[in-house]
Amino acid sequence: MSDKRQKNQLMLAFADESRSEAPRVSAEGTESVVAKRGTESLAMGEQLMEEVCERENCKQALARVKANKGSAGVDGMTVNELPEFLKQHWPAIREQLLSGTYKPEPVKRVEIPKPDGGVRKLGIPTVLDRFIQQAVMQVLQRKWDRTFSDHSYGFRPGRSAHQAVAAAQQYIAAGYRWVVDLDLEKFFDRVNHDRLMAKIAERVSDKRLLKLIRVFLQAGVMEGGLVNPVDEGTPQGGPLSPLLSNIVLDEFDRELERRGLRFARYADDSNIYVRSRRAGERVMESLTRFIMSKLKLQVNQQKSAVARPWARKFLGFSFTSAGIPKRRIAPKAVDRFKERIRELTSRNRGVSIERMAEELSRYLRGWIGYFGKCETPSVLAGLEQWLRRRLRSAIWKQWKRGPARFAELRRRDVNADLAAQTAGSDHGPWRLADSPALSIALPNAYFDSLGIPRLTVKPIA
Repeated sequence: MSDKRQKNQLMLAFADESRSEAPRVSAEGTESVVAKRGTESLAMGEQLMEEVCERENCKQALARVKANKGSAGVDGMTVNELPEFLKQHWPAIREQLLSGTYKPEPVKRVEIPKPDGGVRKLGIPTVLDRFIQQAVMQVLQRKWDRTFSDHSYGFRPGRSAHQAVAAAQQYIAAGYRWVVDLDLEKFFDRVNHDRLMAKIAERVSDKRLLKLIRVFLQAGVMEGGLVNPVDEGTPQGGPLSPLLSNIVLDEFDRELERRGLRFARYADDSNIYVRSRRAGERVMESLTRFIMSKLKLQVNQQKSAVARPWARKFLGFSFTSAGIPKRRIAPKAVDRFKERIRELTSRNRGVSIERMAEELSRYLRGWIGYFGKCETPSVLAGLEQWLRRRLRSAIWKQWKRGPARFAELRRRDVNADLAAQTAGSDHGPWRLADSPALSIALPNAYFDSLGIPRLTVKPIA
């Protein structure tokens, strides 16, 4: 095979998976909570590693790793360098995988701040290990996903956080107006390796694949130039970890189904809906015992609670309390939005309005894609009004002094008297950002022209 042909094979783009929507939770269907699982094989044959190394599977894995980008691991290899590396070394790597002798590199420790304080520890595998994990994940996900609960929404094809929130909303509408909000303490860091491997071994008989998953779990973490051993947890940052987390928590889902409980789970975020506080307290107590004794995990007592759904948040959303529940943005999510906007529109950053608009647009498009599905448009309208005022305040600060401000106002069709009055005002930028002069000089259409998306469906005048 020619080098050109090999490279073309490696560089073929990843075809998007066909994604069907998860079954909707209807008011009539809320009483029937037992998931319709697919048939599960206890031992899926001895040729799984061959499927992992199969050409089409590897092409998809490479394209997905490239699309996800991400930083280099401990070896410094970048995503862009991976195709050429595989072109030269894939035969040897494939042989190691098929013989069960492949050894991954330690993951690189990265800490990112949590929205509510503290840090989340991520483990970044090398790009080669990410590629292999992705190839493994694709094979296992195709075989396992149909066996998972219908009430599990995280890290699954065709399922989303919005579907989980919609399911919760239907439970509340059906009269289950108390929630058992369970928070698993440092879930990804505390997964028991032996229990996890035992669960995987119930589904996998290929000893090579079992060994590979085990060595990925125990590859170690590099911090400060030293490799520290790991005897528990699934490092967040690798493609395989989300699927392994669903394996661990599938046992939890099965227990909830056995009890006939109504729930929605996204990764380690679980909400169970009941009719009374007393029922919720009983469920909280018994599930805490189950999680600690059976799953060998810890429940965060400070973050878990039995409460009204509108007093809690679920995946960034909460619900209204009156009548038919509506999705609303949780207060903490609103606070995080404002904090980020303040950072991007800070008057002290010293960046042009064009640069500010570009950064804002990137953030807002992602935010709207998620929180734009709330059912309280007045909140979005208020946030949009606040955002425009922030922008006017930042621009007013950039204009600096009275003569320059007067000239800018006049250039933007503000009459001379109003321009002079505003430019000579002693009021600060935030106060003047709400003034008639700046509304004329910097209308919403101006921000539209900069490409800053609106939060509301219908434009605000």
